[in-house]
Amino acid sequence: MQISIEARQHAQALLDFIDHSPSPWHAVETVANQLKAHGFKNLRENEPWQFKQGGKYFVVRDGGSIIAFTLGQQAIADSGFRIVGAHTDSPGLRLKPQAAYSTEGTAQLGVEVYGGPILATFTDRDLSLAGRVVIRGAQGLQTRVVRLDQPIARLPNLAIHMNREVNDKGLVLNKQTGLPLIFGHAANTAAAKQLLTETLAGKLAVPAEAIAGWDLSLYDTQRGSFWGIAQEFIANSQLDNLASCHAALEALISTEAPSATTICALFDHEEVGSESATGAGGSFLLDVINRICLSSGLTQEDQLRSFANSFFISADMAHAFHPNHAGSYEPCHHVHINQGPVIKTNANQRYSTNAVTAARFIQLCEQAKVPHQQYAHRTDLGCGSTIGPIMAAQLGIATVDVGNSMWAMHSIRESAGVLDHSYMIATLQQHYAS
Repeated sequence: MQISIEARQHAQALLDFIDHSPSPWHAVETVANQLKAHGFKNLRENEPWQFKQGGKYFVVRDGGSIIAFTLGQQAIADSGFRIVGAHTDSPGLRLKPQAAYSTEGTAQLGVEVYGGPILATFTDRDLSLAGRVVIRGAQGLQTRVVRLDQPIARLPNLAIHMNREVNDKGLVLNKQTGLPLIFGHAANTAAAKQLLTETLAGKLAVPAEAIAGWDLSLYDTQRGSFWGIAQEFIANSQLDNLASCHAALEALISTEAPSATTICALFDHEEVGSESATGAGGSFLLDVINRICLSSGLTQEDQLRSFANSFFISADMAHAFHPNHAGSYEPCHHVHINQGPVIKTNANQRYSTNAVTAARFIQLCEQAKVPHQQYAHRTDLGCGSTIGPIMAAQLGIATVDVGNSMWAMHSIRESAGVLDHSYMIATLQQHYAS
């Protein structure tokens, strides 16, 4: 398999992006830094917005969601919006508010399951903490992003001598009793709480008593890597869905002076249903679009015309055919790694794709000289969903659900293809330029 230098560079940039983004708040911070480096101006929701023609802007809501846009050269009512949406969160384990306790001298962390991770993959990994911490200070409450770089926690497997059927029946972890992680020694629960708080305070260089609360995730400290005989695959955590976030970001910042107004919308909370102030089910994107239209002097009719002239690409990952589990896939709809973006269709609107929007995306792939594939879920298995149907219903904009194929979706260590990331970037660039 021939893999160009450019494709490897795009894949390495993705791995670096993920390694710098172990939580949604880190992902948004990483995106914001890249946007600033490419001339995008940071807007704040509680301040007036003023635009200039062709201007580049972004706005963050509550740290976990970010929307960036470039104002197009043509009138919005006539050209509409070219939007790509993805999500910054991934399934995993989140710390409880009172997380630390002691069991017979062993310091443990109580966690909640966030979304639908493959829990068994979190065992025997070098885990650490990342997220945001709220700090009390002289200026009031402040939010700080934090990441502990060294492995501090682990979920050891039970030895096979006490779990003789693990290889026949699989590893089953009770969500309440089987998931607390070990992170040190503590004589009692008070000591365990102090150990955790002082560790976070030391990283943030603040007194322990200044810590008022946190949103913290467990993350795998192993960095992303290339693998395969030809190094044609990549492995990392959070490919679902930081790969789509990165592709959308790369496409946006590389599209200069677009005709239509281009938007990259990256939302938190997709893995738990999107119903939040920062999720796709909230008002964030519509609020931003309304403010763009108001600042551009559009009437309500003009805005409705702009929606009718718009196209939304919901970019999430897709299920690659696994040769060891051929029976899990719908016949005639097998999709393969390194063979191009996947168009996802579901008759029950778990995906927003229809024949018209699929054809429109295929046309973008053809214009970008990129292969494409089509996926439908096996009919007797429950089908996942995305932000696509949510945004289509909210905005009334033509929408398609797409993504790159991957193995081990929702594992702590997922795999995808080197070529596919470049293919997706090229297709989204074509979308923004259309």
